[in-house]
Amino acid sequence: MARLQIDEGGLKELVEAFYARVRADEALGPIFNDAIDDWPEHLEKLAAFWSSVMLTSGRYKGQPVPAHVKHRDRITPALFDRWLALWEQTTNELMEPEAADALQNKARRIAESLKLAMFFRLDGPGTPERARHGSDTGMTASQ
Repeated sequence: MARLQIDEGGLKELVEAFYARVRADEALGPIFNDAIDDWPEHLEKLAAFWSSVMLTSGRYKGQPVPAHVKHRDRITPALFDRWLALWEQTTNELMEPEAADALQNKARRIAESLKLAMFFRLDGPGTPERARHGSDTGMTASQ
C-alpha cells in the first residue's frame, strides 16, 4: 500500500482512519461519541485543523482549548497518552516515515498544550498548581 503524504488528501484519509479507531476505542470512544453529534462535519473540522497545523492553510477556524475544556470532567491526562499512542500507531501505518514523525511531534506538542490548559492553573505569583483532575502524582489544586 502506498504511504500517505502530508497534503490535503493524505491528511483527510489519516483523520478518517484515526478517528474510526478512536470511536472504537474502549476508553476514548464513549467520550468522543457522546461529545460529537455530527461525525462527518467533525471530521471535516479535524481535517481542516491538521491542514492548518501542518500545511499552514488557515482552514481551521475553531478554538481547540474551549472545545476540550468543556469535557474536562470526562478527560484525564492519561487519556491524552492513549490518544497519542493511537495517533502514533495510525501515522506509522499510513504515512511516509518522515510525515509520521512530523505529525507525531506536532501532536505531542498540541497534547501538552491542551493538558496544561485543562489541568493546570496559576493561583499565586508564578506558582503552577494542578487542577482538581491532577496527574498521576495524585496532586490536587488544594495541595
